[in-house]
Amino acid sequence: MTGYSHRSPRSGCAINAAVEVLGDPWSMLVLRDVIFGNRRHFRELLHGSEERIASNILSSRLKRLVAGGLLTRESAARGRRAAYSLTEAGIQTLPVMVALGTWGLAHRDGTRELRVRAEVLRDGGPELIERFIDELREAHLGIPLPHPHRPLASEQLQAAYDAATTGAI
Repeated sequence: MTGYSHRSPRSGCAINAAVEVLGDPWSMLVLRDVIFGNRRHFRELLHGSEERIASNILSSRLKRLVAGGLLTRESAARGRRAAYSLTEAGIQTLPVMVALGTWGLAHRDGTRELRVRAEVLRDGGPELIERFIDELREAHLGIPLPHPHRPLASEQLQAAYDAATTGAI
């Protein structure tokens, strides 16, 4: 690997090391869209961005996340688009995302439909987060669900989002 994976962090602090990979807002938002929006292709990430990320910024952040070991990029074969997948390190950012979302709920305003998933994850606690991590491992790493008959966390999150966008909650 090249880029960020071989560069020594500025210090031995674990928080610094994480911030050097995750610290800019665009990287976190790209990961958010892969995790919660199941966006795996450049165009999906570009056109599905609530924040309207520019194509050059998206390209740069995808390269950075691949180099940092949070995403993999499946080379595009003729007639196919390159697909991005989360690595285990990328999947393990979910609890960080939940913590950021919980902080945002407590300290910042937002729209109901864009806050509802953070509320569900906050209220669902560690069990819901672990179920979602299991789903991400299945989708991105091909690891079968350990409890395939349990309700899917992604369906719970989508149902809450759907209800918020239709005004049902």
